[in-house]
Amino acid sequence: MKSSEWMQIGELAERFGLAPHVLRHWEAMGLLTPATRVNGRRRYTSDHVVRVLTIVRAKAAGMSLEQIRDVLTVSGQAERQALLQRHHADLERRLQETAASKALIEHLMRCTADDFTQCPDYRRMAESAAGPLALGKDGCVIRERG
Repeated sequence: MKSSEWMQIGELAERFGLAPHVLRHWEAMGLLTPATRVNGRRRYTSDHVVRVLTIVRAKAAGMSLEQIRDVLTVSGQAERQALLQRHHADLERRLQETAASKALIEHLMRCTADDFTQCPDYRRMAESAAGPLALGKDGCVIRERG
């Protein structure tokens, strides 16, 4: 491979706005391996750019480094699909929670009530997000199970 096709650790890290120690940590965890070392210096290729992008995107989606390592190193496609389906379901749940929170905040930004917790529209949104509620025997609000 030509030397112009190699990158040093600082160059690779800079492409993603990372510190070089992050890439070293990922190496220690088995997520990333330099193509080679020349005079003790790590050398990376365009394949490493793809690998780092994969790790960065997976982290942005909420995956832990251990989960990412599992996806990258799992032996078969069926196992990888099962891992990804579990994470996808969790990501969908978190997106729904985020959308509900966003709707509440957007309402609050428009709401003119002195006490927004008494605003009928806000209360309706909050109660809808919390699910059916009922008073317990001791007067506490509890979620009905159905």
